[in-house]
Amino acid sequence: MSGRFPIPSRRVMPLLFGAAALWVMASIAPWPWGTTQTVYIRPGSGAREIATLLEKEGIIRSRLLFLLAAFSEGSYTRLKPGEYMLSPRMSLLKVLGKLRKGDVVIHPVVIPEGFTAREIARTLAAQGLADARRFLALAFDRTLPRQHDMEGDSLEGYLFPDTYYLHKGMSEGEIIRMMVARFKRYFGPAEQNRAAALGMTMRETVTLASLIEKEAKVEAERRLISAVFHNRLRQGIPLQADPTVIYALSKFKGKLTRADLAVESPYNTYLHRGLPPGPIANPGRSSLEAALYPARVSFFYFVSRNDGTHFFSSTLGEHERAVRRYRQGG
Repeated sequence: MSGRFPIPSRRVMPLLFGAAALWVMASIAPWPWGTTQTVYIRPGSGAREIATLLEKEGIIRSRLLFLLAAFSEGSYTRLKPGEYMLSPRMSLLKVLGKLRKGDVVIHPVVIPEGFTAREIARTLAAQGLADARRFLALAFDRTLPRQHDMEGDSLEGYLFPDTYYLHKGMSEGEIIRMMVARFKRYFGPAEQNRAAALGMTMRETVTLASLIEKEAKVEAERRLISAVFHNRLRQGIPLQADPTVIYALSKFKGKLTRADLAVESPYNTYLHRGLPPGPIANPGRSSLEAALYPARVSFFYFVSRNDGTHFFSSTLGEHERAVRRYRQGG
């Protein structure tokens, strides 16, 4: 024995090539069965890791041919991470095409008006789109507002409520940048000039808008509620807004008590005159506009009618009668 591999005869060579060709064709061709499934490719995954994952999930038949095809078409280093909808019935080249283009699954996420940064973080985490702790760490990073040309020591108030189209693998920083950019779209130079004309900074306007957002349940009342707050601010009357106290509490049991109203906090507008130090939620466009354009009325008080609307009063006596009527059944 010379140790050399025997050379196949001329009769055997065509059979070997034919068998190899059949194997390649069978491996490249899609499966005739199989269901579409979600496959998540983690950031930093290379072509080999991706091929192993796809083979394990049954999306492709051959890891080797996937890598050869990726190399031959120039996709080997261009496969993008993310969440994909893939099926064994897709051809190998179609799978490669989706990964090369980054044709990932898009998740529409609705952030309601009036959500706090913590509520936004929980919403994103529940859908597997962000880590809540990392999101909050960035939202309350004192250096980030300056980086985004915002005022204040946190991004609470600037995380604009809207519908966002996100995909897994986006960083918390990318999501926050998207939300702040959306805020800037609705609070631009014209709004900043209007705020300055009212003698307010951007931060103060957003803070006031956040109070309006939490108090208003009916669209038609936003400008009326704004007027009450503007009137009280001009007269130096405490705002006495329940939502600011709720924001200050570490735990809220669903109903404010006398003890809650006495909690010492700069956010407690029963104890401290003027606006709280910053926004207590992230207001939407309507509340921002209401903060800038309050109704021209002389109201200083409002009380809930218990149906989502409020009764507005100009005098304390009128307000006290309304309180007895709607809160005490008098």
